[in-house]
Amino acid sequence: MTLKRQDIHIRDPFILPQPAEGRYLLFGTTGASTWSGPGPGFDCYVSGNLENWEGPIPAFRPPEDFWANTQFWAPECHVWQGRYYLFASFARAGHDGAGHHRGTQILVADRPEGPYSLHSDGPVTPRDWECLDGTLFVDDTSSPWMVFCHEWVQVQDGEMCAIPLSDDLRSAVAPPTLLFHASDAAWAMPFESHGRARNWVTDGPFLHRTRSGALLMLWSTIGYEGYAMGYAVSESGSILGPWHQSPAPLFGKDGGHGMLFRDFGGRLMMTLHKPNDAPNERPMWVEVREEGDRLIVTGE
Repeated sequence: MTLKRQDIHIRDPFILPQPAEGRYLLFGTTGASTWSGPGPGFDCYVSGNLENWEGPIPAFRPPEDFWANTQFWAPECHVWQGRYYLFASFARAGHDGAGHHRGTQILVADRPEGPYSLHSDGPVTPRDWECLDGTLFVDDTSSPWMVFCHEWVQVQDGEMCAIPLSDDLRSAVAPPTLLFHASDAAWAMPFESHGRARNWVTDGPFLHRTRSGALLMLWSTIGYEGYAMGYAVSESGSILGPWHQSPAPLFGKDGGHGMLFRDFGGRLMMTLHKPNDAPNERPMWVEVREEGDRLIVTGE
């Protein structure tokens, strides 16, 4: 079935360009039960021009004995050592102990559109933490890391953390390191919830190395005009930072949780979903440009 971009209901859009095949694959959070209903799995869409899409194509359907049953969120497709890996968040409703907290698990397939099967043994994030939105980062020594969010529901001031992974991406090989808090960004707005007057969100990290060599991290939070996406810059150029925040969001009006990719014309594009209002979320992408360690939105 052919769809226009604006016809696709999706959150947390992630684009995998495949220049050799002349196609883009779109992944993201889909379904009417995004927040609290049963987790149906993940789909993907395929396009040759970023406007007309074929799909949905079933990419992952959980096995009957899968530990999670809800909140299947933010699948990201990464290529590693010739195979395709989905980093995705899962939860279990009515969790009753270790192993049931929300976390990021890794799936694997031989083709980008799947079908994907379970790869890591449950979440790679700490089992007693509430976590989400794991993303792959490969450092200068070709070692894999996962950057993820330790959720505000558990720590109040949302944390961005990094954890080194085994070479086969099946497990973490050391404890996580705290990179920064959501409140470090001047454009992050505190809000009242869970009986606390001030909470801050961390969402959707994505790492990007600029042509000048700077290491940037896109991430999202609640801003002063709604959901927002900005970035942080690593002062050392390594994943462990220290990180300093952009003075203002890249996109500050009711849209976020995106990533960067280059289209087949070489343009640097930023994805996001907008609005942040179920079931009206739609994927969009805007052109951005690099100026040293800065990103500037140039498209509408």
